[in-house]
Amino acid sequence: MASNNAGNEQGQDEGSTVAASEAPPESSGGIVETIKTVVYAVLIALFVRTVAYEPFNIPSGSMIPTLLVGDYLFVSKFSYGYSRYSIPFNPPLISDRILADPPERGDVAVFKLPSDNSTDYIKRVIGLPGDRIQVERGILSINGKQVSRRRVEDYTLMNRSGVAFPVPRYVETLPNGKSYYVIEADHDNGSLDNTKEFTVPKDHFFMMGDNRDNSLDSRAPAVGFVPFVNYVGRAEVLFFSAKCDPSNVCAARIWEVWKWPFAIRYGRLFNGID
Repeated sequence: MASNNAGNEQGQDEGSTVAASEAPPESSGGIVETIKTVVYAVLIALFVRTVAYEPFNIPSGSMIPTLLVGDYLFVSKFSYGYSRYSIPFNPPLISDRILADPPERGDVAVFKLPSDNSTDYIKRVIGLPGDRIQVERGILSINGKQVSRRRVEDYTLMNRSGVAFPVPRYVETLPNGKSYYVIEADHDNGSLDNTKEFTVPKDHFFMMGDNRDNSLDSRAPAVGFVPFVNYVGRAEVLFFSAKCDPSNVCAARIWEVWKWPFAIRYGRLFNGID
């Protein structure tokens, strides 16, 4: 009996030993597979973000009425070719630009602010290399000729107290036929509604916001001309939009799914950006 007991105890010990020796490879194998899956997912996401589309959100009102605070959009990275700013964290792997295809007048584009080469700005392409650009009494001129600007119904803005007020809205049409809305909150009397004539240098572009009196753009020394190499991509489509208050505090962030039903501006979803 004693021997049998000993034998049973030994068998139990051996069984436990076998089970213990088999469990770690299974657990280790599962962890390895999970790590591989995560790594593959990250690499695929980085690849898509680098060569195809990158998401951005709008934190300020400089592109009203085209883009609103709380809009989320996709930017096509391939539209203008690729530079170091096409790659996450901007490593200096590309000296200039490859597969280059310059922006067209009227494009809404994301670029790195030239003064720090890191802050993302979004504005409209107004001036091409060699163009002469000037604003007089709110009227845009390109190469000495005034751009067509037609008054349409007012646009309603909200001040920080939540009080609505109308501002003039226009349809501006560039020489290539591209049309879009702009607003003039200061009725052509804003600080950037009268400028000197700018001559756009080679391989640079002149950018302006559609909210003409609330846009820090190429009219101001803080931005100036934007080098072609600084372009990230062209704004293509809205994929999410949340309601925001006059202080630019939005009702939901994109990951706050439980807030979506009452926070989303449904009429803006999947709209193309002109």
